[in-house]
Amino acid sequence: MGSLVLLVLCLLSCTLAALSPASVRIQVELARPLRDVSPRFLSVALDASLLRTESLDLLRSQKLSTLARGLSPGYLRFGGTGADFILFEPNNRSSSPHKYGWKSPNTQGNCLNPIPLEVETYLTYLLTLQAPGLLMKDLKCDLKNITISERSVDILHNFANCSGLHLIFGLNALLRKNHTWDSSNAQKLLRYCASKQYNMSWELGNEPNSFRKKAHIKIQGTQLGKDFQHLHNLLHTFKAFEHTGLYGPDIGQPRKRPIITLLKGFLETGGNVLDAVTWHHYYVNGRNTSLKDFLSPKVLDSLKLKINKIFKVVASTVPDKKVWLGETSSAFGGGAPDLSDKYVAGFMWLDKLGLSAKLGIDVVIRQVLFGIGYYQLVDVNLDPLPDYWLSLIYKRLVGTKVLNVSAVHSDEGSSGTLRVYMHCTNPNSQVYRKGSVTMFALNLGNQDKRILLCCRLFNQTVQYLLQPGNSEKGLHSQSVQLNGELLKMVDNKTLPVTMGKALPAGSPIILPAQSYAFYVIQDARAPACQ
Repeated sequence: MGSLVLLVLCLLSCTLAALSPASVRIQVELARPLRDVSPRFLSVALDASLLRTESLDLLRSQKLSTLARGLSPGYLRFGGTGADFILFEPNNRSSSPHKYGWKSPNTQGNCLNPIPLEVETYLTYLLTLQAPGLLMKDLKCDLKNITISERSVDILHNFANCSGLHLIFGLNALLRKNHTWDSSNAQKLLRYCASKQYNMSWELGNEPNSFRKKAHIKIQGTQLGKDFQHLHNLLHTFKAFEHTGLYGPDIGQPRKRPIITLLKGFLETGGNVLDAVTWHHYYVNGRNTSLKDFLSPKVLDSLKLKINKIFKVVASTVPDKKVWLGETSSAFGGGAPDLSDKYVAGFMWLDKLGLSAKLGIDVVIRQVLFGIGYYQLVDVNLDPLPDYWLSLIYKRLVGTKVLNVSAVHSDEGSSGTLRVYMHCTNPNSQVYRKGSVTMFALNLGNQDKRILLCCRLFNQTVQYLLQPGNSEKGLHSQSVQLNGELLKMVDNKTLPVTMGKALPAGSPIILPAQSYAFYVIQDARAPACQ
């Protein structure tokens, strides 16, 4: 009888062990930070292709401004492929709003009056109609020149300024005379912006490695470096731009040797005038990717190799320069349908933020805040998508000091499916005291994970668990819930309060399968964060 009871207890114990989440023990260095990143680390972009639509006036939307302000401080990069087809026409009135029957923008203080709600509704309707055709033209490289007027520049700068973002404007690098950059059109734009005393920064060219494909022009890296020298000298002829930023060369990701060669040549001749070296990264092709890719540790780990390649070139040419991800998202080609704008995209986005900061990237610029395609943070109806909410909570909780953290798995077979990062908590938080740390974790696997924090980090942990808002659609959900509550705007002027959930003292953290979360450890008393 005794042996039978023992057998039952043994079987029960084995069954419970099999059902219990795999344990992961977290090891972290709290004495000193691994590194610091920019206060504008998480930044956003607008694609210049917006100029091909009537939607630039949507930057005067109260709702969009509220959403952008939630992501400040940050940079607002106005660039992308279309930037190399922009021509500034000071007296161009083609984008005048009068044809729609509403008034020109007037300023209130330093900000433009918001457009009426009925105008916003009409413009989002137009964009919905135009978006598929514009995306197809971009994919086919069917590109033509775009004009930008004084009025459009005003709207763009005011949107950035009133949202707490710093504008970076991408200048057209395809304007050439005898292979050298023709700056005559850029000078018109610079004179106008200087006359308005606009505080903004600059780029020249977008993915010069693809100039031959999109414009049948090949530019050597050394020549592009000289073009940047010319732009740097030009900027310093204007008092308004004495302390402006200059960023480049915005090359594509280093998949082939010619891109590395271009970058090296560029940095050798122009690297000294840069404030940061910029490059672009996308994990996959939006036209042939899959759900499996978005949950693949191997795909996520591929970023590390690319970052190391860039740092190697920078270290050998301009070793003291900061490095930025100047344009990035999940999938190139406008994103992946039914993936890049859904809950599952958060795994790529959050891991990119964590890994980039840990490896030394100073700023990450997300393509895009708003626009056409599938990888935007805000959809064409100006409703926030899952990656927006993820970005908002990141901004509120994660500080600039990066901590060195590692995860020790009890089950080596699941290694890589749980990914953990840690920073000092945002020092501007009105809720958490100095010394707190914020851990964020992603569970790519299909089983729950038990996260074990070391010793004294057990007692005062606050959880921000993000899960699909629509349980039926699961990973394909276009909404998100925080600790069981659906995230949504209160109104067009108000973002929701994001409340954490205090975990029982001494209890392990259970991160559900295929979910991600933030954890503020209030009693960490980390010397690195004091």
